[in-house]
Amino acid sequence: MTPKEYRTHDATSLAELVRTKQVTAAELLEIALDLTKQNARLNFIAVPMTEIARKRAKTQLTGPFAGVPFLLKDWNQEYAGQPVTAGSAARKDWIADRNSAYTDRCLEAGLVIFGRTTTPELCIKAVTESRFYGPTRNPWDIGRTPGGSSGGSAASVAAGILPMAAAPSEVPPAIAVCSVSKSRGAWRRHKPRKSGKDPRPKGC
Repeated sequence: MTPKEYRTHDATSLAELVRTKQVTAAELLEIALDLTKQNARLNFIAVPMTEIARKRAKTQLTGPFAGVPFLLKDWNQEYAGQPVTAGSAARKDWIADRNSAYTDRCLEAGLVIFGRTTTPELCIKAVTESRFYGPTRNPWDIGRTPGGSSGGSAASVAAGILPMAAAPSEVPPAIAVCSVSKSRGAWRRHKPRKSGKDPRPKGC
């Protein structure tokens, strides 16, 4: 599968491709990781979990989203053994001792989690520009913010890196700023229009 083909699928169709053995979870993960590297200037990952994800992608996954790449939000979505900074230097040494219920549900669903997304410091602003991680950029216009507090998640979906990413249950400003839709607990990317030029900068 090419990155261009990958970007035409939503999470359910990617899971179906994995289930029918048309693509592997490991292949999808590497595409997502490559797209992440190409879009490094967007600065949407706070805590990378690349090797954890690669190991998981090689296992037998089950669930409705088995094999689909995914990102947690770096706030109240703890993953055992990983930092929980909430965009704050004061929390840089906080390590989760267990998974949150949300993380467990994601894993039970078969998602391949490869990192945690950026947030404003302590998630108290509507722009994702913490001093600890620096500003996260909007893929539609990198001179602008993706909003917040789920700016990192919104940017990753709007850039076509993921079909969905974690966010809280409320509807924050990033939904409008990055032009993505909201499901319960996750962002979803709209399928691309059949016509019209993509306004995002080249590489996004």
